[in-house]
Amino acid sequence: MLLTELKLFRDVASGRSLSRAAAANGISQPAASQQIQELERRLGTALLDRSTRPVGLTEAGRIYHEFCCDVLRREEECTARLDQMRDASTGKLRVASIYSVALTEMPRVSAEFEAACPGVELTVEYLRPDKVYEAVRNEWCDLGLVSYPEPERNLVVIPWRDERMAVALPPGHRLAERTTLRARELDGDDFVAFDDDLQIRKDTDRFLREQGVEVRVTMHFDNIQMVKEAVALGHGISILPDRTMQHEIAQGRLKSAKLRAPGLVRPVGVVHRKRKAFNRAAKAFLQALPVAG
Repeated sequence: MLLTELKLFRDVASGRSLSRAAAANGISQPAASQQIQELERRLGTALLDRSTRPVGLTEAGRIYHEFCCDVLRREEECTARLDQMRDASTGKLRVASIYSVALTEMPRVSAEFEAACPGVELTVEYLRPDKVYEAVRNEWCDLGLVSYPEPERNLVVIPWRDERMAVALPPGHRLAERTTLRARELDGDDFVAFDDDLQIRKDTDRFLREQGVEVRVTMHFDNIQMVKEAVALGHGISILPDRTMQHEIAQGRLKSAKLRAPGLVRPVGVVHRKRKAFNRAAKAFLQALPVAG
């Protein structure tokens, strides 16, 4: 029994997708299907319920999935302990991150991480928040960086920082030269928002309601980069984490003003699977994350 075989079945069972599991393990879908069929033949029982879409698990499949997860977790813990004994870091560290954090933080974090762990390959995937959770939940990534982090049954949150929110303004806006603003001064303005299903949109909407402010949503997007671009092009104002706008402010494409009303922040955290053993590389990565909000 090979660890690669256990990992393949774990990925199929966790993601309910043979094609995605095959891609994650660097093999073709026919090869993955053949391996699973050979495994079922050897065990003498069906593990996958192929009558459902997406593919499901039989009772035997659920038992074998638990076994795979347990063995692979033990192997990971053993590798981490051996790594600590050698006082060296090798291998890979896989990180999933929302766009805004990856784009603003990863260049500096990656440089510091490489200096601390030169033998480790750091891979960072830029994903939507729900996809970050999925990647960590299914162990396609070791760590996930998300805003408004929420623990789950098999996921733990490491609080990271609270990012101050500020008003994003195009340079020609009537309030562009102000450094601080009261929320009520935004009343009636065109507003570039986030998609309805994102927590940052819900939090911003709640804040505006509490302040008695009504805005006209002209556009909405699922990531900060697109919101910033729309504001810079004059489609409206927005409310964004202040640190995510510094590059555009330096270029003269955006202006920002602090909100006098307290309490509006974007919490950011790290998610990982429960009982995950952190090796030296994971610890070095966490230490490289800047704390200031």
